[in-house]
Amino acid sequence: MGGYRFETEEHELFRKSLRKYLNKEVVPFYDQWEQERIIPRDLWIKLGRMGVLCPHVEEEYGGLELDFSFSVIILEELERIGTSLIGIGLHSDIVVPYISSYGSRKQKEKWLPGCVSGDLITAIAMTEPGAGSDLANIKTTAVRDGDHYIVNGQKTFITNGIHADLVLVAVKTDPKAKHSGISLLVVEKGTFGFSRGKKLDKVGLHAQDTAELFFEDCRVPIENRIGEEGNGFTYLMEKLQQERLVVAIGAQVASEEMVQMTLDYVKSRKAFGTSISTFQNTKFKLAEMATQVELGHSFLESLIEEHMAGENIVTKVSMAKYWLTETARTIASECMQLHGGYGYMEDYKIARRYRDTPVATIYAGTNEIMKSIIAKNIGL
Repeated sequence: MGGYRFETEEHELFRKSLRKYLNKEVVPFYDQWEQERIIPRDLWIKLGRMGVLCPHVEEEYGGLELDFSFSVIILEELERIGTSLIGIGLHSDIVVPYISSYGSRKQKEKWLPGCVSGDLITAIAMTEPGAGSDLANIKTTAVRDGDHYIVNGQKTFITNGIHADLVLVAVKTDPKAKHSGISLLVVEKGTFGFSRGKKLDKVGLHAQDTAELFFEDCRVPIENRIGEEGNGFTYLMEKLQQERLVVAIGAQVASEEMVQMTLDYVKSRKAFGTSISTFQNTKFKLAEMATQVELGHSFLESLIEEHMAGENIVTKVSMAKYWLTETARTIASECMQLHGGYGYMEDYKIARRYRDTPVATIYAGTNEIMKSIIAKNIGL
């Protein structure tokens, strides 16, 4: 696929420079990180030096003050290497924007420079063992005690959960209320009563550190609350548009990569004395997938432009998140089939994509939730 309409010469140079850097610092080690089941912390420092982390942050806090179009390029180039790098995009484009948008000046001065440099890694903790998409029913509580909150509860499936220095935690400050009882607290590494469980063993995304988090009479200073008490749900809803757009971008790139690697494979693989690319089934399957990829790219391009223009595109983003992640899951299966037995071998990249792709239909709100949002917003 080509670039986007909004890309300028500056964007092209940025992409080339970033790709060259990632080919040197990430690509040669990615397989090793997958085997070790963790991405080393020093990569974050390297990416920070390169200006890859939190490019939107204002210059006064160490950022480049770039618009979302540069984040799109970073997200795409990281996804081209592998989905286990999603924690970087989560840090830059999902968690840190809460601090940028709703944090006090004191909080920004304290945390943003480290987020930009890679010295501070962030995570967001919404999901609980008994509450995923149903945010209003989270059980983690935060009770006022003087100038602190006492936090008790458990979170699970937390991306960056092992490495995180700052965790943005959704808590119930008013257990009797539903949406209006939710607040957001930043819990810092080393805080009394805050602990991590084991790194969760996942089907895919092996190098991505996903963990359980525990809060037992965890004392969090009131000054670590983001925004107003009781406004947490509102903040989450305002930022979910970008979060789901980030997931859609990753799914689109994964689809593009899988189609390209399969095109290359079928041209080189022979069966019955001829290249399997000459078989009608192969041609039709790849024609279908190439069409889906083209449609996805065009839809995504328009959404990115509308999002950058500040438009409310919740319905369309829900459509994109649902359709592009489902498409990627289908493409993963079709492409593995076209690889034949070799597609099931870990030596072939399609095997990893096949493992890594399906979970995108679940995180950032399940696709069933996306369909519910779409249905409600079209009047059903």
